[in-house]
Amino acid sequence: MNSDRSVGAQPTAAAHQRFALASPARRALLRFGLTGAAALGATAALGTAPASATTPTSPTTASRHRPGTPEEALRELAAGNLRWRTFRQRHPDESPAVRQSLTSGQQPFALVLGCIDSRVPPELVFDQGLGDLMTVRSAGEVLDEAVLGSVAYGVLELNIPLVMVLGHQSCGAVKAAVESDLSGERLPAHIQYIADRIAPNIDRTQEGDARIDSTIDANVRAIRAHLAAEPDLAAKVTSGQLAIVGARYELTTQRVHRVG
Repeated sequence: MNSDRSVGAQPTAAAHQRFALASPARRALLRFGLTGAAALGATAALGTAPASATTPTSPTTASRHRPGTPEEALRELAAGNLRWRTFRQRHPDESPAVRQSLTSGQQPFALVLGCIDSRVPPELVFDQGLGDLMTVRSAGEVLDEAVLGSVAYGVLELNIPLVMVLGHQSCGAVKAAVESDLSGERLPAHIQYIADRIAPNIDRTQEGDARIDSTIDANVRAIRAHLAAEPDLAAKVTSGQLAIVGARYELTTQRVHRVG
């Protein structure tokens, strides 16, 4: 998944030549990255991305529309994830002009509550730039007062129209919680705090790896429901100003899809 991380960079002729000269094994690996594998436990798609999402456009010339509704925000995240998983990232909103404009304020269009896993940085998997997303990250997306306050700040103070709880395939925090629940052994230091909050969401109808995988989704659904029940956030949802959704990122395909 190596790509030029510079602002507005697109594949060059030299890059295509390097691909052509690559070994057969290397080319097969690159093709796998482009096509992906079947998503593990996939449900409904995150959203319908516009056809233009796969057409590289320079962020210095494109006019970026700031999503203002939950539906627009979901479409933008879907389009960004499509660019990410097809290796057509635009790396928008990183130009000197954007950086300067953000010194006077911010207007993020979505808040992503995700895991701390280093393989799932929201700004990358949704191909967004500076000022686009507010991100809150904790192991297993676990809620505490600091996390709840951070989400509330984004919604109530910055009028963010979309909150996404983003779990992911092969979550280490969920795995640790499931294994601790099975063995009865305590986890070290503050890690047990994380496991204790995931434990009520463990899907004990499943066994082995299927239990871990199912619990990842159950955990996302429980956290989304908790947020949706917060009175100040619920009022925004009722008025149509806010959507709170659950989603999951598949490491095998780099695809984000909705969870219940």
